Amino acid sequence: MTEERVPTEIDRIADGWVDTLVELSPEMGIWLGRPGNEGAYSDYSPEGRERIIDTGRKVASRLRETSPADPVDEVTRTDLLRELDLASEKHEAGFAFRDLNVIASPAQDIREVFDLMPTGTETAWEHVAQRLGNLPAALAGYTETLRRGVELGTVPAIRQVREVALQAKGHAAADGFFFTLVGGAAVDGVPVTDTLRRDLEAGATAAAVAYGEFADFLERELAPRAPEQDAVGREIYALASRDFLGATIDLDETYEWGQDELRRMVEEQEAIARDILPGATIPEVIAHLEQDPSRKLHGTDALQRWMQDLSDRAIEALGRTHFDIPAEVRTLECRIAPTQTGGVYYTGPSDDFARPGRMWWSVPAGVTEFDTWHETTTVYHEGVPGHHLQIGIATYNKAQLNSWRRIAGTSGHAEGWALYAERLMDSLGYLDEPADRFGMLDGQRLRAARVVVDIGVHLGKKHPDGGTWTGDQVFPFLRANSTWDDASLRFEGNRYLGWPGQAPAYKVGQRIWEQLRDEVQRREGADFSIKRFHRRALDVGGVGLDTLRAAILGAGQ
Repeated sequence: MTEERVPTEIDRIADGWVDTLVELSPEMGIWLGRPGNEGAYSDYSPEGRERIIDTGRKVASRLRETSPADPVDEVTRTDLLRELDLASEKHEAGFAFRDLNVIASPAQDIREVFDLMPTGTETAWEHVAQRLGNLPAALAGYTETLRRGVELGTVPAIRQVREVALQAKGHAAADGFFFTLVGGAAVDGVPVTDTLRRDLEAGATAAAVAYGEFADFLERELAPRAPEQDAVGREIYALASRDFLGATIDLDETYEWGQDELRRMVEEQEAIARDILPGATIPEVIAHLEQDPSRKLHGTDALQRWMQDLSDRAIEALGRTHFDIPAEVRTLECRIAPTQTGGVYYTGPSDDFARPGRMWWSVPAGVTEFDTWHETTTVYHEGVPGHHLQIGIATYNKAQLNSWRRIAGTSGHAEGWALYAERLMDSLGYLDEPADRFGMLDGQRLRAARVVVDIGVHLGKKHPDGGTWTGDQVFPFLRANSTWDDASLRFEGNRYLGWPGQAPAYKVGQRIWEQLRDEVQRREGADFSIKRFHRRALDVGGVGLDTLRAAILGAGQ
């Protein structure tokens, strides 16, 4: 651990902003592993949203009045102002009123907080019961915000409304998440007290009823007013892109680059396909690999064990050779998510590492077989040297980074690093097995396709095959550029349509990370050390990519 930094005034402002966020958004406290307010929820009403924005504007004013004491302060001040000012811009543009999508809106956040809540003690289960009891009010506030959007004519697209209504109905079912959560309430194998069990059951019932009412609202009130058009347009999209990247890019140039990158991925994949099966096409190689029993996992238990073993081996090997991995960061738990919505995601460790970083695999219903050649790169993406190393290092650096720098960042910074990490593992020899490299290229190809799809639809660009992009063209395009199953691809397509700007942040973020590395290598010449570059860049903590570039290359670059 490095020598502890003496906090500056800007550090105190940044730390205070995190404290305020935890107070106003108790779910963040669970994410950070901070005690207090464990059973409460954010205020999702229009007034609650306004309160957070007003508080942020006051913090921004204080920052502008405070001079940086050193280069660390320069980075903090620049990036926190970027985030606060952008939040205000998005608020004025009405983002909250259209904040409904299949993966990352309050409709999911209100439920997903339970995935991180401790359940190892009676007190922890009491907190679960309290939050279940408070869930109906949280959903009511969110519903009020969406209703205000109807009044203002700012409504999410019908595709998102319909899909989220289905999710809400699933949570409301008798065999849904909430009843499953409380059904096995126990501590060290001993059932909780009868009184607590009744509280949990009452909370589960209230939460399920609330989600049922929310589904009814979506279908009866919101759906008739929701537009058919998925595209959000250039103005909204540009704000979202800046938010997810922490960088301003030329959207038109990026769309063209996305098409070029997709063609390059296809060519690479075709070349490795011929190495695996001479003369074969990509679909023929996929069929060949899917029939190989040595590359097949059966059931989620086998998937979890394989994930954990591969992750443990990567951490041990990379920690001896290519990265400085602190002891606290060497634990990563691989888990099957309690939901079945599709996707793989990472949750960081608590601030004190008492709760380790975790990789979650949300397996869609009915999916029981998994191909290791396809998923090896996913473990590196979510684990080490991907998200877990990046976020774990930021958490570990508490002696030098204020709390905001340890938890902030953007999709472009985090997901861009994770894709960069996949390519890095290829260059380090961890994907020398042609089938594993083929799987990595399949993933990279989909990420390139996302750039084309996401920008294409939301900006009304010309489709590669002619005509103007529409939402209905997304699934066929993804199907042509991925080996994922149809259920996962349909979910992905709906995600891009409802969460504009986020999906391209992966590949565009990778592009910016690679450009930054190459520029540092050009400047340093023979003295360049990629290990030193990685640690220096990760030690900056969570920031937008424009801020990262300035921190590494100098503010004038």
